[in-house]
Amino acid sequence: MSTRGSGTPRVAGQQSAPVSFISGTDGSIRRRLFLSRVFSWTCRFVTYAALAVLIVLLAAIIWSSVGRLAFDFVYNPNSSNPIKAGMLAGLWGSFWLILFTALFSVPVGVGSAIYLEEIAKDSFFVRVIKTNISNLAGVPSIVYGILGYTVFRSLAAVLKVWFDGQHAFNILGLFRLRLLKLPIYEDNILVGALTLTLVVLPTVISAAQEALRSVPSSIRVASLALGATRWQTIWRQVIPAALPGISTGVILSTSRAIGEAAPLIMLGALTITTMVPGNIDSPVKLITRPLQVLHAPLDQFTAMPIEIYDWSKRPDPQDRFTAVAASGIIVLMLVLLSVNAVAMVVRHYASRRLKW
Repeated sequence: MSTRGSGTPRVAGQQSAPVSFISGTDGSIRRRLFLSRVFSWTCRFVTYAALAVLIVLLAAIIWSSVGRLAFDFVYNPNSSNPIKAGMLAGLWGSFWLILFTALFSVPVGVGSAIYLEEIAKDSFFVRVIKTNISNLAGVPSIVYGILGYTVFRSLAAVLKVWFDGQHAFNILGLFRLRLLKLPIYEDNILVGALTLTLVVLPTVISAAQEALRSVPSSIRVASLALGATRWQTIWRQVIPAALPGISTGVILSTSRAIGEAAPLIMLGALTITTMVPGNIDSPVKLITRPLQVLHAPLDQFTAMPIEIYDWSKRPDPQDRFTAVAASGIIVLMLVLLSVNAVAMVVRHYASRRLKW
């Protein structure tokens, strides 16, 4: 026979009774276990129901696209004939939009996050800015479309009058200077990209802030203790440590602009067009035709969501445009999945380089 420290005798080799960590009477314990099982099964049912709805929607879209989704759908321009309608103009329009949206939003968003988290003091004004940034992320995109129409499109209209060659400046009444020979449209890609920048900028700032907050404060303290300046600490320690989160957040936030249609419709983007911005319809022309590359940001455009919207509302007794719209949805989903996959790969390889 052996004894425990409390003095309670226990026979050698005897199994101790299982210890229950649930306290209460038998009735309350049974009731809590029942509620726990109900909650678990409810969560499981809701998850499976949402997954079933998603599968049904995907199956319906794929079934509707049968007979139209093919390789020629990607490189054919739009057409009033549903058999010949393609998504070439929408793909290139979305490409230019996302490119310039990223060029505008990433430096401003990441720079703002670095200032708010690493440089600015914790004052009332800074707290108000952070709160408003979080609130702006939930503003409907159509509101930003109205703002873009009021500011950016109006500015493009002024620039069109000044710089398109129809009106030139008089220099001392003797010379006339044509500053830009390329035509400028009011509903050009730069206007759309600036508007989409307003849409994604709050999300980019919030994602970058969260990534910067995840960096341990000990890294900052150790760097400053070794004699580094604040800027050297931010540039050489904090940003590399936060880079996986920043890159992932930026890519996912920018990809939101791919599916936005409301602000672009508000800006007057084309719904039916066969032209590609700058007449660049292949990656090779990005290198072989530099002048057309310069013209593309000032050209009119359409985007994948706008073409899908146009196809879905076209009257067609035989519902042939329904198959075209479903094919466009699948292409758009594949693009979004590709962007998300890129974000996962970037985060994985950036995280492997971190050594804390």
